[in-house]
Amino acid sequence: MIIILMQSCLSTSVSQPIYKTDQGVSKSVTDNKSTTPGESNLPVAQIAKKVTVRILTEPGSGSGVLISHQGETYTVLTCQHVVANSKGGKYSVLSADGKIYPARLKSIRKLKDIDLALVQFDTKTIYPVVKLGNSNILRAGFQVYAAGFPNYHLINKDAIEDTRDWGTKAYRFTTGKLSMILLDKSLPQGYRLGYTNEVEVGMSGGPVLNEKGELVGINGRLKYPVQGIDVFTFADGSKPSVEMFQQMEALSWGIPIAMFRQLAEDSLTH
Repeated sequence: MIIILMQSCLSTSVSQPIYKTDQGVSKSVTDNKSTTPGESNLPVAQIAKKVTVRILTEPGSGSGVLISHQGETYTVLTCQHVVANSKGGKYSVLSADGKIYPARLKSIRKLKDIDLALVQFDTKTIYPVVKLGNSNILRAGFQVYAAGFPNYHLINKDAIEDTRDWGTKAYRFTTGKLSMILLDKSLPQGYRLGYTNEVEVGMSGGPVLNEKGELVGINGRLKYPVQGIDVFTFADGSKPSVEMFQQMEALSWGIPIAMFRQLAEDSLTH
């Protein structure tokens, strides 16, 4: 595995952000198992399927991941843009066993500038929750896994089908590698992790897991946005070089879990 630290100039007055990228990285899977509450030594694919949920809004939908269980209350981490503007403030959560629960938002002020949100629902059914990992130790070239519920299924080149009523059949699990980590700058709303996994519309809010099945990020941005380079304007208003943009647009983007842990993890116990 080769990890290269790159820095270049956007112009004579604006520095290009430092980021980590990979060149010719070979796959190295040394451990793909983890222990989560109620589960033992499950492969990542099985962990992902058990902890990934679908969030149904009015009229849209997205994905989320179970991160906490206290009493009969479960907390789901998702993206703010998934739950924004749902008509009547109505939300439902589709769990891995196909059950649908009425849900509610949990307001967290500290997350107001980050594209993250918490949703809660109540049940006596026991579900496993994901273990929160350490995204600060991620490196370019690391294997990552992204999961969620795409909103559409491509039937052929002329037709697509809405998956809202598919139940758990709409679930998707993808394998890829971490390709870019923004270090000294961020895209708006906390996006710093770029990875090769194919993430589709509807998978926003779903988990990004490491080889141990630990949560290291949250899906939120897709590859090749039609708006072009403007979408990759950094939070400070600067833009990447053309070369860097070409690398960035070929990746899906997520928010590192470290941002949630730093800002709002304590909210899980309050």
